[in-house]
Amino acid sequence: MALIVQKYGGSSVADAERIKSVARRIAQARDKDNRVVVVVSAMGDTTNELIRLAYQVNRRPDDRELDVLLSTGETVSSTLLAMALENMGYEAISLSGAQAGIRTTTVYRGARILKVDPKRVVQELDKGNIVIVAGFQGITEGMDITTLGRGGSDTTAVALAASLGAEICQIYTDVDGVYSADPRLVAEAHRLDEIGYEEMLEMASYGARVLHPRAVELGELYNIPILVASSFSDRPGTLIHGGVSMEVRNKVRGITHDLEVAKITVIGVPDRPGIAAALFQPLAGAGISVDNIVQNASIENITDLTFTVAEGDLDKAMAVVGPIAKEIGAKECASDAKVGKVSVIGTGMQNTPGYAARMFGALSQQDINIQLITTSEIRITCIISKARVKDAIRALHQAFELEQGD
Repeated sequence: MALIVQKYGGSSVADAERIKSVARRIAQARDKDNRVVVVVSAMGDTTNELIRLAYQVNRRPDDRELDVLLSTGETVSSTLLAMALENMGYEAISLSGAQAGIRTTTVYRGARILKVDPKRVVQELDKGNIVIVAGFQGITEGMDITTLGRGGSDTTAVALAASLGAEICQIYTDVDGVYSADPRLVAEAHRLDEIGYEEMLEMASYGARVLHPRAVELGELYNIPILVASSFSDRPGTLIHGGVSMEVRNKVRGITHDLEVAKITVIGVPDRPGIAAALFQPLAGAGISVDNIVQNASIENITDLTFTVAEGDLDKAMAVVGPIAKEIGAKECASDAKVGKVSVIGTGMQNTPGYAARMFGALSQQDINIQLITTSEIRITCIISKARVKDAIRALHQAFELEQGD
C-alpha cells in the first residue's frame, strides 16, 4: 500500500463545489489502495481578505496575532474537505499544522520548518483515515502559531512527504504543469513532461510561480518526486525528480521572469575591506533577501555597488541602506522600481559556449537594454526595464527554439 501526499491550492478549493471535486479526486487515490495525506491552502482569496480585515481594525497589527488570524483560512479548508469526504462515505480527519507535528522557528509571517514529528498523522493513517492537514502553518517550541510565508503550503506538503517516506508528493493547482515560459505571455510555450530538481529550483527562484523554491529544495534533499498538475483536468502534469534523462539535459529548458523587483545602487562607495558586510549584514538582520549583486571595477578606490530586492521590500531596504551609505562615505543611494528580470535556464549551458551570446543578441535585436547580468552554472539573468520584460520573454523563447518542445 503506497503512501502519497497531495496538496491543493486555494483556487482548487475556492468554493463548495470545488471542494467536492477535490474530494472526488482524493477518493480516487484512496480507492487505488493508497494511504493518502492531503495538504490544503485557504479557500480562494481568503488569506488576502483576512489581511485586509486585520488592517481595517489595526493599522499595525501584531505579527503574532496576524499569524493566528491567517492560519484560520487553512483550518476552514481542511475541515470542509474532511466533511466532504465523510459525506462520500470515506473516513477522514482534519489536523492543524501543530497537530500534524509541524515545528517551526519563531519568525512570524515567514517561519521555517525545523522538523516534522508525524506521529499523529501516522496514527490516523493506521486507523484507515484520509488525513487532511492545514498547510502554511506550524507551531513554535513555545506553542505559538506561525505561518510559513508565500508558498508555505507547498513546503508543508513536501516536508510531510519527506517525514512520512511518501512515494510521491502531488501538487495540484490551477495550472497543468511547468512550462517553458509563462503561457499567458508566450502562446508557443509548452509543458515540460519532466524536469530535474536543479533546473526547477532555478526556475522557481527566478520567477516561475508554479512551485515555491523551498519546496523544491526539500524535494531534492530528501529525493521526493514532485508532480505538478492541474486539479481541473486529468492532464499528466510535470514530474520534478532527480533522474532526468540525458536527452533533456542538452539545452535551455525554460525562460522565467519576475516583475516584482527593485534595484538599489550605492554610488561612490569607498573600496576597502568590510564595506560590503557593512551594507548587507543589516539588510539580512532586517529580513530582506538580496539578489543580483554587482560591483563595478574600482577607480581610484571608489566603486558603485548595485543589487536587487523584492519590490515590496524596497522602502524597508532603503531605510536600512540610506543611513549606512552616509556612514561609510558613499556619495548617494538611488533606487529604481521600474525594472524586471528575465532568465534563461538549462543544464545544457554547463560547459557549453554560446548561450550568453545568443541571449544578449536576442535582446539587442529587440533594442532592449541590459542593466545588470548575473549567472550561475545553469542560468543567465538580465535586469532590464519592466516595460520590456514581455518583449524579452517572447524574443528569448523564439531565439532558443523552445516552441519545438523536448
